[in-house]
Amino acid sequence: MAVDAAESVDTSVEIGSALVRLRRATGLPVAFGGLVDSGHRRMRISELNGTSTDSLRRIAVTTGNGLGGKAVALARPCAVTDYSASRQITHEYDAAVAMEGLCSVLAVPVVVRRRVRGVLYGALRTAQPLGDRTLTAAVEAARDVEQALVVREEVRDLLAAARPVPPERGPAWEQVREAHAALRALAPRIDDPTLRAELLAACGLLTEGPTPDVVRLAPRELDVLACVASGATNATAAERLGLRAETVKGYLRSAMRKLSAHTRGEAVSTARRAGLLP
Repeated sequence: MAVDAAESVDTSVEIGSALVRLRRATGLPVAFGGLVDSGHRRMRISELNGTSTDSLRRIAVTTGNGLGGKAVALARPCAVTDYSASRQITHEYDAAVAMEGLCSVLAVPVVVRRRVRGVLYGALRTAQPLGDRTLTAAVEAARDVEQALVVREEVRDLLAAARPVPPERGPAWEQVREAHAALRALAPRIDDPTLRAELLAACGLLTEGPTPDVVRLAPRELDVLACVASGATNATAAERLGLRAETVKGYLRSAMRKLSAHTRGEAVSTARRAGLLP
């Protein structure tokens, strides 16, 4: 499936932010990166941080060629101490690398669902080994991008699944409810507050929205109720949400009290009628 313009922009933003974090964590003077096209044939460098020239911008790196192309082909991090002299890579891009004055370079692929979606590079202008600390920081930066992209794709798929559901909300709507519960459980584990807020806002699009007179549930009360609505037991809800079973029971009791419900099922039905759950 081709990456559309909006998705490309979102991914570029994530890569740009990751490059900032990578330089901050490692002290590397230069970081850059870009997206792999939908056909997996090439990666175009679009994001630069710390560079002194534009020699690397918009370079189309073919899979297997150069350091980044090798990282794409192998779907694992690759590094060289002296780029221009290395026998581990091909040298189609030596002129651009030399113009920027880079020597030691590492490339870390961003892999989402077994597909390489982008590459992050870090580089020194001197020929010296890039240690484990630098490699670990680069891998962590790539993982941050991967997590962000997984969440964005799940939100996109969830919204796409919800759109064709007819007003009578047939069996397919149960899948939407299950996905809603899964995403509510995922949101608290996301460190990035902006991305977490985007995910919760997307979850809100799947509900009708609370009516003016409905009581407000706390986020964790709604998380627990969403799990219960998908058929989860207290123990299963606790595992999904990273909570103790007794804590789940407490949130559920509180939600039931606020909704004036006497049973779990009644609480779920009331929450759905109030527009709090899909």
